[in-house]
Amino acid sequence: MKIKGNKLYQRVAASITAAIEAGRWSPGTRLPGERDLAEEYGVSRPTIREAMIALEMKGWIEARHGSGLYVTLRDHGTGQREDALNFDVGAFDLTEARILFEGEAVALAAVSITDEQLDEIDALLVEMAAEDSNEPSVMDADHRFHLAIANATGNAAIRSVIEYLWELRTRSPLAANMFARAKRGGITPRVEEHRPIVAALRARDPHAARTAMRRHLRGVVDDLLEATELEVMERARSELDARRDSVARRLKIGSV
Repeated sequence: MKIKGNKLYQRVAASITAAIEAGRWSPGTRLPGERDLAEEYGVSRPTIREAMIALEMKGWIEARHGSGLYVTLRDHGTGQREDALNFDVGAFDLTEARILFEGEAVALAAVSITDEQLDEIDALLVEMAAEDSNEPSVMDADHRFHLAIANATGNAAIRSVIEYLWELRTRSPLAANMFARAKRGGITPRVEEHRPIVAALRARDPHAARTAMRRHLRGVVDDLLEATELEVMERARSELDARRDSVARRLKIGSV
């Protein structure tokens, strides 16, 4: 089924809530798996993942027992469904835009970057790799690393666009939620993925720079997919551990 509307994940989420309200999936019912939903709606797995997280944030669905996502018992109402699901840009769409813009920006930077700008980017790489760096400082250095490359293009409009894309990481509730899930899953900027970018800039090789940046940002997409999937699994594991503890306590009482 192909769907029409504004943001793709919002259209999928709205369609699923409409199906829930129409009785296709009643409270307590398990939703189909990601692959099945992706095939049904004619979208990618990342889009389905964003839609599922949006629905979970609003309480339409919940992860349960490691067996998938289930419709909740909550009375959601019908009047403001689309507004309730409008979380703006998701992390996958945002990163896709970064692949496009930052991939071309780094290629332009490779032919216009100065030695002083290269030294600044090198210093940021060292800052990211420092053993005593904590997570906030690494994230800040990563942010400044990418903006320094945008600045090296010599094009103020390009820098503004890339800066805006970075701002969306925190301004968009859905993107912020997804990156927070990745952070809880232990996902942090990988310094080794940044080194080929710097090497290509030093070589003044736009093609290698574009390839390295795109490879790095595709790795961000993979990390997001893994982190959001692992979070569901971790919930299930915690729930299973709690059940085991409960059973162990009961058996201990019975053996006294």
